[in-house]
Amino acid sequence: MKSILQTIRGQSGLAFKLLPLVAFAIAFGWLYILEPATFQLLWKGRTFELFFVWLIGLELILGWEELQPAKFIKKISVRTVALVTTLVLPTLYVVASYYWGLNDVISNWSIQNQITQGLAAQDALLWERSMPLAIEYFIFAALFCAIIYLSFGFKGMKSFSVPAFFMILVGLVYIIDNILPYGQFTPFQVFVPTTTNLAAAILNMMGYTTSITYSQNMPFLTSTNPHNLAATATFSIAWPCAGIESFLIFTVVILLFMKRMQISLRAKLGYFVFGVVVTYVINALRIVSIFLIGMTGASIDNFHYYYGPLYAITWIVLYPIIILASQNLWHKIRKPKLAATEPRLPSPNPV
Repeated sequence: MKSILQTIRGQSGLAFKLLPLVAFAIAFGWLYILEPATFQLLWKGRTFELFFVWLIGLELILGWEELQPAKFIKKISVRTVALVTTLVLPTLYVVASYYWGLNDVISNWSIQNQITQGLAAQDALLWERSMPLAIEYFIFAALFCAIIYLSFGFKGMKSFSVPAFFMILVGLVYIIDNILPYGQFTPFQVFVPTTTNLAAAILNMMGYTTSITYSQNMPFLTSTNPHNLAATATFSIAWPCAGIESFLIFTVVILLFMKRMQISLRAKLGYFVFGVVVTYVINALRIVSIFLIGMTGASIDNFHYYYGPLYAITWIVLYPIIILASQNLWHKIRKPKLAATEPRLPSPNPV
């Protein structure tokens, strides 16, 4: 074990820096073999875990030069053993979940304690049985933090705070929906009517007629094609459907991403506000797309659970790259201007 770590570190720390990525790539690869369909679902699925891997890669690229492995004692130390053990734990958790019955234990506990509120016991089973997935995000976040601390110390944990917070946030959002489904969580649901009204306005501009009714705090939007009254669709809109989770993920990812950028507070605020506006519009467009599909009579399930959430996630993935590209372009534009405004010193007298 000692010789392996010394060999890894001897190669300029290249392989050592990739260890966290490799540890989770193996675990996620095994999960894909066991349940490939879960990686096709953004909401209550594992596509967010692929996004987690992307965030790790992004942090490695942005902080490659500053990221230094923690100093290990020459002999085999407790920290060395702990690191090697922790690197195996993500895969071991997959084994425990699917071969040692851990997922069944979590599901049975959730059902026996009736954690889902506001629904009959039979109706609540869907949410209670999805609790292992929410716990999985928390476990992977904790293991990731442990691996980063043992590999790079506290400085490394600060550098990799974005992927860790992302996994914690996704797990938290899933747990909230499992306990209080159908928009019962008022702090999130309160933002839904605004998004619903925007979606209705877009549908109206497209020539459709719309109406909105409310049952308690749940809006029901109806859209009809005036040229074909049979082409109509009515759906209730809860906060997961309105993309509130994408707002939370966007806020965490972008704020933590921009903390390491050497730009003014004004520029950071501008980037954040612009990103929030685009995210808001994208969520409304996702609802519009659901109604356009629904009015044709086709099933909305594939779009609702995968392609629709992919709108916002694609934007969140691309936005940090857009920020970096815009900053690079701005520096290229600004550099010639600065050179042109600099005063030229008189040439020295040859005499």
